[in-house]
Amino acid sequence: MEKDVTEWFETASIDRYDLLKEYAKENRQHMTAAEKTLWTLLRQTVYGFKFRRQHPINDFIADFICLEAKLIIEVDGAYHSEPQQQKNDQVRTDILSDMGYKVIRFTNEEALSNPKAVLRTIKEELYYK
Repeated sequence: MEKDVTEWFETASIDRYDLLKEYAKENRQHMTAAEKTLWTLLRQTVYGFKFRRQHPINDFIADFICLEAKLIIEVDGAYHSEPQQQKNDQVRTDILSDMGYKVIRFTNEEALSNPKAVLRTIKEELYYK
């Protein structure tokens, strides 16, 4: 008997699941240096919370997500400073917030130059939200 895909990723849009799943797989195989750095810190259970990387949610793929805490972490490259991308990011954040998720963003530079500070911020979000 075939499993319903909603049992695998309840957060993804059912009509786009296959496409999102493929994109997520590609993203996991081609992570940026900043994402690799942060994943090294998050891949173990962090402060009792489990994170997933490149996880489909709604019509998006979150860089990192803790489903239990409803926390999404995005690591943004330079193109996120472009005005249109900032608008797109805000729309995405609003949609995810309406779903009950908190979205926090870090730049590639933050993740690479001071990953411990990024991890501290994540810990604060997990415990003091």
